Amino acid sequence: MKINLGKLPIVAIWRREFAGYNATTFRRDVLAGLTVGAVALPLALAFGVASGVTPAAGLVTAIISGLVIAGLGGAAYQISGPTGAMSAILIVVAQRYELSGLWVACILAGLFLMLLGIFRLGRYIAFIPSPVITGFTSGIALIIAIGQIDNALGVVTPKAENTLEKLLHYVTNPPLPDWHALVIVAIVMITMLILPRLSKNIPGSLVGIAIASILALLLGWNVKQIGAIPQTLLLDQRLTWESIPWNHVTDLLSPAISIAALGAIESLLCGAVGANMTGEPMDSNQELIGQGIGNLIIPFFGGVPATAAIARSSVAIKSGGATRMTSFIHAGVLIASVFVLGPLIGQIPLAALAGVLLMTAWRMNEWESIQFFARTRMKHALAAMFVTMLATVALDLTQAILIGIAISAIIYLQQSAGSTAVKGEPVNLERMRTQGHNLQISCPKVHVYYLTGPIFFGSVHSVLESFETARDFRTLIISMRGVPMVDVMGTQALTQIIEEQHKRGGDVYFSGVQPAVREMFARTEVLQMVGEDKIFWGADLAIMAVHRQHTETGCIYCRSHPEELTAIQEV
Repeated sequence: MKINLGKLPIVAIWRREFAGYNATTFRRDVLAGLTVGAVALPLALAFGVASGVTPAAGLVTAIISGLVIAGLGGAAYQISGPTGAMSAILIVVAQRYELSGLWVACILAGLFLMLLGIFRLGRYIAFIPSPVITGFTSGIALIIAIGQIDNALGVVTPKAENTLEKLLHYVTNPPLPDWHALVIVAIVMITMLILPRLSKNIPGSLVGIAIASILALLLGWNVKQIGAIPQTLLLDQRLTWESIPWNHVTDLLSPAISIAALGAIESLLCGAVGANMTGEPMDSNQELIGQGIGNLIIPFFGGVPATAAIARSSVAIKSGGATRMTSFIHAGVLIASVFVLGPLIGQIPLAALAGVLLMTAWRMNEWESIQFFARTRMKHALAAMFVTMLATVALDLTQAILIGIAISAIIYLQQSAGSTAVKGEPVNLERMRTQGHNLQISCPKVHVYYLTGPIFFGSVHSVLESFETARDFRTLIISMRGVPMVDVMGTQALTQIIEEQHKRGGDVYFSGVQPAVREMFARTEVLQMVGEDKIFWGADLAIMAVHRQHTETGCIYCRSHPEELTAIQEV
């Protein structure tokens, strides 16, 4: 079987991206790649530690993803690697299932991501409400911050099953901190705060780590260091066929789904940010395929799951990066760091990386969204955010997202049900005249009900209550111009209203039925019950049809004014 590579989506993306590529564009990519590489180096080391593995694993992850995922992804501006959000999940997985379990979960997550892309399901990630995303982002920030307390204080405390248990241990058994570690953390965090205000072109994390490391080395402080960085891209600790824990593969499905969900969310959100900054759209499904293939390969080099990183991608764009060559060059900078700067990197204090991670955790919070929810007093959004945040800290990401979505759905249903309203009133003669109808009198047994909002399982009870007065009238005209949708229970409620009216010898007319509602009426035989001749575009047309029928068949309720009834006509 011969495969035409020219028809593959990624080939078309590359051709479009590199059309007209020249020396000037290459120069822009080189400068941007060097800048991103300088930013990515300390982050890769820090997120390797935060993931429960080694700094070297973080570097390898950044290098492989910078080459493979960038090469196969759906956008020119995406820079992938280890991230703080991902590390919050990985450290729990590593503690429960050890490194072999973490690597298998990474492979399974890669498969899930590929399937999402192949079946073009990337757009459904957008269905996650923003308060839920804000909540689990804040929860992840808490996990990262709490996970770095040991390194920040220069202490070692017992491992805990979850973040809340770890935090409780600090409260019940306060450790005695090492002031050397605290000083190092302070230096890094202050540098990361101040330096960007002086120059945005110099990575504050890299400078902060350099200052703190040099100070600790010159003063001979006895603080825990990163340790030796292997000068290889194929780490000794990596996934092999023999190390796969076959008896625990089914147990790893849940964490794999969490990794895949977060990878998809982060990558697509990063793509949305990049698209807004560059004006260049991203192929979401191709991006998911690229992320999936990258995460299938990374474990065999000893790395951890990767995803697109908003901070690094933003740096690449702001530095003038034009194509994915920026990511390749950033990966080259990291490779050079492994082979040239390995001995120096090994002497970096873990407290310095803790400073980077604590500052990263603070910046991860979507403060603008939180302030917006608070300022506008959006209680439902704040509730969904806080519950998701607590669930992220206490449970795992998959459960937290599901809980957050469930709460958001319940709040949405409550609000939708509250928006449904039914207003009943007799025929308004003045309004009829302004609409061009010369109606002199109206039958007292004709009543118009105006419905607005969705008619669904959450609102049917209030709708039925509003129609309790329907028994007092012979003819009901139900205006549904303000009804965008009706579900099965909604049509059952309307069917009940129609049947009860027919049993009383009355009629039901509908007006303003929207196409989606009309389709539902046809599927559930409401049209058959009412009749096509009793459905009108406007309530005024339905009212005129009712009164014409009364003039033809007679109406005992209108006998006191027969001369007016015979005068019904349209102007």
